[in-house]
Amino acid sequence: MKLEDLVEQFAQNVAAQNEAIFRGDAKTGNKHARKYGAAVDKLLAHGNVGRDALAVLLKHERMDVRVMAAAHLLRYRTAEARAVLEEAAKGQGLVPFGAQQALKRWEEGTWALDPG
Repeated sequence: MKLEDLVEQFAQNVAAQNEAIFRGDAKTGNKHARKYGAAVDKLLAHGNVGRDALAVLLKHERMDVRVMAAAHLLRYRTAEARAVLEEAAKGQGLVPFGAQQALKRWEEGTWALDPG
């Protein structure tokens, strides 16, 4: 599978997971979480080339996709990822809360989505 296809799979499933959560459908949300998790694992397995491919999502139109990509790229693209998370964290709701938590874990030194 091409890197671009994995990036698209990641973005589509992050969005689909959030839509399922907002509908109250945790089972479907979990299914999409597994799919974007598999996509990001495959991207990260390509090393920095995969991380660079994922980084295009830092400018995605959907905040949920930007935040999830940023959360996975904190170690590799720290300044860019933090900027995305800090902007999102200003809001209210599930996605801003996730951004706040990613930043908190980063500051605590317990963040481990891509230990390198």
